[in-house]
Amino acid sequence: MVHDPARGARLEAVEVDAPRAGEVLVRVVASGVCGSDLHVLHGRASVATFPLVLGHEGAGVVEEVGPGVESPAPGDHVVLALYGPCGHCTHCRTGDIVHCDGPERTAGMFGRMTDGSTRLHQGPIALHPFVGVGSLAEYAVVRAAQTVVVPRDVPLDVIALAGCGVTTGLGAVFNTARVAPGDRVAVVGCGGVGLNVIQGARLAGASTIIALDPLQTKLDLASDLGATHCVDPAAEPMRHAVHAIVPGGVDVAFEVVGNPELVAATFELTRPGGLCVMVGSPGPGSTIPISGPALFAERRLAGCIGGSNIPARDIPRIVDLYRSGRLELDRLVSQRLPLAGFDAAVAAAEAGTVARSVITM
Repeated sequence: MVHDPARGARLEAVEVDAPRAGEVLVRVVASGVCGSDLHVLHGRASVATFPLVLGHEGAGVVEEVGPGVESPAPGDHVVLALYGPCGHCTHCRTGDIVHCDGPERTAGMFGRMTDGSTRLHQGPIALHPFVGVGSLAEYAVVRAAQTVVVPRDVPLDVIALAGCGVTTGLGAVFNTARVAPGDRVAVVGCGGVGLNVIQGARLAGASTIIALDPLQTKLDLASDLGATHCVDPAAEPMRHAVHAIVPGGVDVAFEVVGNPELVAATFELTRPGGLCVMVGSPGPGSTIPISGPALFAERRLAGCIGGSNIPARDIPRIVDLYRSGRLELDRLVSQRLPLAGFDAAVAAAEAGTVARSVITM
């Protein structure tokens, strides 16, 4: 629970209401601790409504369904998605599901159901699940559209990462950038999401994948997961290093940190006509100092919300890639901790010593 970012997160008892029409109650089995959770603790999350239940990268077992829900069913294993398309807004009706802006999604991003209520409370005080999920808890009530059923032989404490980090990383490659075979790629930031950008680039057939991160442990893992070159930007200027490997610049560069100045520097790693994808979130009010001459050379900068993902399409794809052995997820789980170990997970994420900490309930 977070009542005020200045006071940090605390483990507290929460009352959970039964699911209403179109909703499901999920017993959470595992939840990753993502950088977006840290943004809440630092007061940088633009969609946080307090008091708030943290967590948005979870998986669990359906316990109960509300009226009108045909899928999932009680007993199903599910990944909790960042959002569930409403199905009736202009974007959904025209097939642009990624940009759904129906009231179900917009209210959910601020931790509320469509009618403005929530299913979590402490007495008369309403609590808001982070982005409508709130997976760092033993139970979550979400819209049925925010669940994706997965096979029961897939470990929930691994596939939970598909709720955000894996979907965002692979989606940035497959959906936003549409990396093609033979493309040259640079990835700035090799944490939980960046490592999946690297895996996605490998799966897409990129010929050169340059990983940039100041931590050698992350560069070692990036190399194992598909990076062809590893660069420590603290030891060598990024632009010089990348252009030495790919003269003129890469076809696609990904910034996976969320730092405005770093986005601008990543932009200049691309060739004329190249693409820079801003995967990390710089936060509200940020300004990115893009160079006019670099932009004039027809370089492009693209935003990326959650890997431009459609949960019902992308999460099953991740499951299939994982089960076939083409996508490595087990190595992304650096440690498993109980819910009471959340502070240790945060400390590890802040220090950059883990790809992902997973909280198991």
